[in-house]
Formats: sequence, C-alpha cells, structure tokens
Amino acid sequence: MSHLHIIFEDDFLICVHKPNNMLVHHAQHSRNVSDETSLLQLILDKKGMKVYPIHRLDRKTSGIILLAKETQFVSKFQELFTDHKIQKTYFGVVRGFSPDSKKIDSPVKGRDANVHKEALTDLKTIDRITLNIPVKPYDSSRYSLVELSPKTGRMHQLRVHSNKISHPLIGDTKYGDKNHDTMFAENFGWKNLFLHAGKLEFLHPFTSEILALRAPFPTDWIALFTEFNWKNPLH
Repeated sequence: MSHLHIIFEDDFLICVHKPNNMLVHHAQHSRNVSDETSLLQLILDKKGMKVYPIHRLDRKTSGIILLAKETQFVSKFQELFTDHKIQKTYFGVVRGFSPDSKKIDSPVKGRDANVHKEALTDLKTIDRITLNIPVKPYDSSRYSLVELSPKTGRMHQLRVHSNKISHPLIGDTKYGDKNHDTMFAENFGWKNLFLHAGKLEFLHPFTSEILALRAPFPTDWIALFTEFNWKNPLH
C-alpha cells in the first residue's frame, strides 16, 4: 500500500502528492486494473474520505493534485482553472539543450482526437548538462532541466509541446525518444516520466487565503539532481 502524502487540507479541499504511475481514478469500463490502487481509493483507505478531483494529472506524471471534499465545491475550484486564476508550475527533464525561454503556442488534440484545441505553454530552461554517454547517433548526450507553465489545460499538453519543439520529456513512452529513455534506465535505473507538477498558487475561493502549495520531487528526481549536479528548483 502506497504512502499518502498530504500537502494541504482544510474543510473544502485536500491537496496531495500523486506518485508516478498511479491513476487518479479508475475508468468505469477498465475493471481489469481494479487490483491496482487509484489515488481516490488510497485516500478512501487512509482517510475514510470520498473526494472529487478538481483537475487532471496523467497517470505517469507525479506531483500536486487538488481534490474537493464535497461535490458542490468542485465547480468553484474548477473556475480557477478555466478563468486562468491558478498558477501551475511543472518541472521536466528534456532531451537536448532547450531554449532559455520559449512560448509554445501550438494546438493539441483534445479528448475527441479529431479536434485540435488552442494550447499555450511557457518554457524556461533552468540548467543543462552534457554526459559522456553515447546515445545514437551521437557520442555524447545532452539534457536540460525545464520549468513549464501551461496556460491552458489540454490533455498531454506539456508532453506534446515538449516534443513539438524537439525536446521531448525523458521517460515519455508515447511522445519521447526511446534511445534516451533506454540510456536513462540502463545507466541510472530511472524509468519514470520526468514530469513533475511542482507548484500551484491560487486564491482559495472559499476562504480567500492565498495558497502557494508545493510537492517535493520523487526519489529518482532527487538522485538525478545529485548525479547531474543540478540545484533542486523547489528548495
């Protein structure tokens, strides 16, 4: 049973750290994964509480997620997202040397695969490294630590946008670079997607409190910061 890491909790909301490779909730039709604990199930088991997701976080992404304690609170929190009144900060490790800063303005397929929707992401590069480890077709490999701020909330937006500018996220089996993912796994034992929802900042719609919430990095990130001699951007 996974440990439940609570970042913040009040009468209206609970904010938790979702581990890599954990579903927020099971889709009704996929009962074959019912032996795998979802985040909602974990909260129910640990807290005896039924909660309601306010926004989405991919199964493979780690980090901060907000859940409402009552269904009637959900829409008020969701308005923060639709009205762009919430600051979301993600961190990623990407292939190559990404630009110092870049606005990625490129439509992303919605849940209905035929419809592309406007999507905007701000990217900022925090650090870079060249490793003397060959990855085809080069005899060395280069990586960047990036801060990603999505201004819209499309499905897989950050993963698609990173790939769009030819700096895919490491560990992204769908949009990434298999050769680099293999190198990370073989040399360092890191197999997770390097995308972490690190910070959320917003004005609480019920208490008017300004919340600046942070989710610490998972263990493979901490190992990577040490290995690459990169400063932890959440410290």
